[in-house]
Amino acid sequence: MDNGAMENFFGRLKVEMFYGEKFESVNAFIAQLHEYIYYYNNERISRKLKGMSPVQYRTHSQI
Repeated sequence: MDNGAMENFFGRLKVEMFYGEKFESVNAFIAQLHEYIYYYNNERISRKLKGMSPVQYRTHSQI
């Protein structure tokens, strides 16, 4: 259970971003990876987080 959160993240990343894609270069892959991480933290909603993105949930819970 110690690395379960990271295993879950990398599993989602591979399914949603990596599988079936061909990148023109390493730089194109890195740019896409940055876009995915931004999406994952700022735009993706989660039922466990009451329908908010992770950033929204952290901001909301600090108030």
